[in-house]
Order: sequence, then structure tokens, then C-alpha cells
Amino acid sequence: MQIFFLSEPIAIGLCFVVWGILQTVAALVCFKIPDRFYDHRKFPFKSYGFEKNGESYEKWFRVHKWKKYLPDGSALMGGQNKMKYLDHLRKTDLERFLKESCRAEMIHILGIPLFWVFGFFAPPRVIVYMLIYALAVNVPCMMAQRYNRPRVAALISKRYGKGSRI
Repeated sequence: MQIFFLSEPIAIGLCFVVWGILQTVAALVCFKIPDRFYDHRKFPFKSYGFEKNGESYEKWFRVHKWKKYLPDGSALMGGQNKMKYLDHLRKTDLERFLKESCRAEMIHILGIPLFWVFGFFAPPRVIVYMLIYALAVNVPCMMAQRYNRPRVAALISKRYGKGSRI
């Protein structure tokens, strides 16, 4: 429901600014949530049967070919937990990767429904574009997380034994 009526060029320009703000706020919220809530074995992060431990993303979407081109948002949020490359295969580093992968997925999950905010100031047809944009920007990142996470969990089990808590 449009409340503010702006010219279309101004509304579209404002969309760019607002998207940046909304995604940053989603990230900041997710960084404030304690790590214990980012458990890769629980909803919504656990791997489901249809995903076949990430293999479905490989088979249907060829994730391994394009995931390297996705930006590493953790680098933008202080650079603490860069996920693009695992420098070490220590168990603690791999477990941290699993947590950060869940956090990254949650940031992108929250990013999708935010498109409705644009209904306050953009014409109705722009809202459709904002939904398409939200899906195009967030879904590939979510797919990459859901592809990587089971592989890293399997690596922990293989490398550190079945008794490893992963």
C-alpha cells in the first residue's frame, strides 16, 4: 500500500539506498543473535532429504561452478570470519565455518521478505521488480550455504571421527 508518492526515478533511486540499509540491518541483527542459535542440525539450517546433503544443488544448479563469484559478506561485516576460503582444517575452524554458514543463510532468508517495504513509496509494478531482485540476490547465496554446509560437516566427521560433535 503506497503511502508516499514520489516520482518514479526518485522512487527507484531510493530503492537502491533502502536495499543497502535493509540488508545491512538484517546482517547486524543476525550478528547480534548468539552462536548457539546457529546449529546446522536444526531447522531451518539442517539438510533435508530432497537436498541429498547438498548434491541436489550440484546436480540441478551446478553450484560449484558459480559460488566462487558470490561476494563474501562476512568481509563487509568486519572481516572476522571470512568464509570464502578455509585457511585451516582445524576442527574449531570448520565448526566456526558451520556457524557462520548458518548465520549467512539467515541473513539472506531475512533479506527476501523485506521487499514489501518498497510498497510504501514505489509504484506497484516496482514491487514485483523488488521481489525478483530479492530472490535473485539472496537465493544463490542461500543455495551456496546449503551446498557447502553438509560437505563441511562430512569433512569434520571423516577427519575427526564419527564421535565428533558436528
